[in-house]
Amino acid sequence: MVKEKTMTKKKEKITVGTVVLYTTLVLIGFICLYPFLNVLAYSFSGYNAVLSGKVTFFPIDFNLDAYKEILHKAQIWISMNVTIIITLVGTFIGLILTVFAAYGLSRNDLPGRKVLSSIILFTMYFNGGIIPTFMVVKGLGMYDSLTALVIPQAINVFNFIVMRTFFRQLPESLEEAAKIDGASDMQILVKIILPLSVPIIATIGLFYAVQYWNGYFDALLYIQSPDKYTLQLRLRSLLFADELNSAGEAVGTKVMTQSLKMACVAVSTLPILVVYPWLQKYFVKGVMLGSVKG
Repeated sequence: MVKEKTMTKKKEKITVGTVVLYTTLVLIGFICLYPFLNVLAYSFSGYNAVLSGKVTFFPIDFNLDAYKEILHKAQIWISMNVTIIITLVGTFIGLILTVFAAYGLSRNDLPGRKVLSSIILFTMYFNGGIIPTFMVVKGLGMYDSLTALVIPQAINVFNFIVMRTFFRQLPESLEEAAKIDGASDMQILVKIILPLSVPIIATIGLFYAVQYWNGYFDALLYIQSPDKYTLQLRLRSLLFADELNSAGEAVGTKVMTQSLKMACVAVSTLPILVVYPWLQKYFVKGVMLGSVKG
């Protein structure tokens, strides 16, 4: 009888703990999801419903006027193309530099490995600041050029640390066996290391893609020509009603409405969200593999 009571109490404790855990997770998920639901609800709602403040989770007076107005603007598509190009090129360059730097500095036989690693880590905590960086970018002739959005942040130190930690965990016997067979360092990297590193490469690639897609401040500093605006910079221009008076007139006001603003946010957010399901199976595995050791 005593054992049965003890087992019953344990089951009750487990049940209560599970309920508390799932309730907490649901609340956290709701808090994270609410802004997206609110943005979508506003973007699909009618003008009067938005002004009256009735919109919360679901659209009221459902219509697509805001999206029609936004998607019919050529500037949006130009900025979308610019952002896609920067994201693809920047992610590719970032991955190449990060892989080579991380792999090289993960080898114990590399002369000056600790000094080079310390120099790279130094830049993670200290930098020249906005004005010196701006002067360097302008002095190199990259001002008002898309290269200013890619080259200055081509490699992220945090991503480098994660990938270097992953490479350190790979067995050295793999490289030794390949060298006995006559493989060069480049062949070892391409044919042995990279196929084993798909999870961490996919994870770091996602980090870089999000970084470039959401990049806003660098574009604000270095880009002057409207035809080179990134999507985020264009969104800022729209939100501050610098150039969308025509869209405001379409809904009966010269001030950009809340539904138009939210439609802009949705259009700029949706493409990068679509990427996550394709890389989700690598994401958690890659982060965990790259962060076991310091």
